[in-house]
Amino acid sequence: MNPVLALIITNFIWGAASPIFKLSLQNIPPFTLAFIRFFFAGLLFTYFALLHWQKITWRQFFMICFGAFFAVTVNIGFYFLALPKTASINAPIIASSQPIFLFFLSIFFLKEKPNKKVFRGILISFIGVLVIILSPLFTNGTVSAAAKEAALEGNLYLVIATFGSVLNAIIFKRVLKQVNFYQVTFISFLFGAFTFFPLMHGEVQRWSFAMIDYRGWMGIIFGVVFSSAIAYGCFNYGVSKIDAQEVGIFSYIDPVIAILLAIPLVHEYPTLSFYIGTFFVFVGILLAEGRIHWHPIHRLRNVKSQMANVPTSPKGFDVRGK
Repeated sequence: MNPVLALIITNFIWGAASPIFKLSLQNIPPFTLAFIRFFFAGLLFTYFALLHWQKITWRQFFMICFGAFFAVTVNIGFYFLALPKTASINAPIIASSQPIFLFFLSIFFLKEKPNKKVFRGILISFIGVLVIILSPLFTNGTVSAAAKEAALEGNLYLVIATFGSVLNAIIFKRVLKQVNFYQVTFISFLFGAFTFFPLMHGEVQRWSFAMIDYRGWMGIIFGVVFSSAIAYGCFNYGVSKIDAQEVGIFSYIDPVIAILLAIPLVHEYPTLSFYIGTFFVFVGILLAEGRIHWHPIHRLRNVKSQMANVPTSPKGFDVRGK
């Protein structure tokens, strides 16, 4: 498969995640869906993990589980808690605040010197994310105070989820240089699934599996097969064939797909606050990076000629797309 096509497929799936999971969460409780999704996704990775299995130290095992706590338990736990409360189209935009967290963590903990150009871009992007987070406060009077409060709470949960994915990336940066992607993913998925088990136990006291309808099955099948097995498999293949720095280009697809699916599935439409916030986010990216990358589909035409000269980059564990 063409690696660019693989990454486009990955981000089509991850862009579709928030509206599909929001619809599913109308029928199945969040921690129950999270447990089922990661437990069975972990089982799907069993063959590949065993095929590439290597001996690891207890420290490496601990770091994998520690990273999985932020990647799965915190990131997905708060992500699933947020979706019933707020607009699903907010998720991929708020997730774009990852570089903001990384920028300030690198300054305060790694003692890196801040780049003024990057700081200006990050600041503008932060304003955009802040506009989207606080957008419930700008809604008209037809929305109840309780609904506004719930939406604001949901947006804050998305921020916590994003922070979890950032901490995971920092923790896994060293681990993935020592342990192969399949083994890390297998352990992470199963560890994450079992952290949801006690929370799921409380939910099934009030909810029964006999209540699952098409919405619940859609979330389970999408989460296990598409968002986990296919998306992570395509992502793993894609980053092994092209420059790692180019992988971020494809995340621009996510909010577009989220909007296109959110309209028919959960009847969400972009608001003025959403457009303003998104504008600031991408202007910030433009200033920080010096350019907005061309659309990834354009790279399909010439990637074959480039692949011969591109070194294989290490496999990564990405939880952006959910």
